[in-house]
Amino acid sequence: MKKSICELLSFVLLFVMAGCGNIAAEGGHESVSEQTEVQAEQSIDHNKVSAETESRELSGSVPEQEQETNMEQKTLVAYFSATGTTEPLAEYAAEILDADIYEIVPEVPYTEADLAYYTNGRADQEQNDPSARPAIAGNVENMEEYDTIILGYPIWHGQAPRIISTFLESYDFSGKTIIPFCTSHSSGIGSSADNLHGLCSDSVKWLEGRRFEAGTAKETMGNWLENVIVK
Repeated sequence: MKKSICELLSFVLLFVMAGCGNIAAEGGHESVSEQTEVQAEQSIDHNKVSAETESRELSGSVPEQEQETNMEQKTLVAYFSATGTTEPLAEYAAEILDADIYEIVPEVPYTEADLAYYTNGRADQEQNDPSARPAIAGNVENMEEYDTIILGYPIWHGQAPRIISTFLESYDFSGKTIIPFCTSHSSGIGSSADNLHGLCSDSVKWLEGRRFEAGTAKETMGNWLENVIVK
């Protein structure tokens, strides 16, 4: 009888110990799972923080890029070409400099008779009258955005046509740079550019101009612009 009781107690004890072992094993497994979940959550949080940091850095770089773009100088090529001689050179300049272009168009177009030299025609009369200011059709609406003006015109009786005076007196060029060029059969730019200085503010920076003949190559215009702008 005592032996049977001892065997029963031994069996119960073994059963209890086995149960405790299973519980411990389950507890250990559960602990590993919890640890894995914590590590996963930490990894997600780290990735989230990295993404947010990268997002802030990218968003902060946009205004800086815009600021750099706004600081870039803008150039306008403005020209008057009554016979079409000056026009191609102005177009070359605009292409070379990646600049905007504006044609100075007279409100009343010039006819061949108007342009005939020494006939006392319209052009002769205007050039003989320093106060003449031929009207211009249209205008440059955003002149304040430009830092440099490339100004092209033909030579009429040794000077710039009076419509160029109209153009210069129509805007505020204070603080801007003006680079003139002219076209002619033989006359140089001479005093034509110097005589325009007084039509603008003293703060305008005038760079040395140049005379070109009809049919001048784009490369020639490019070489001149590179030299005068670098200087």
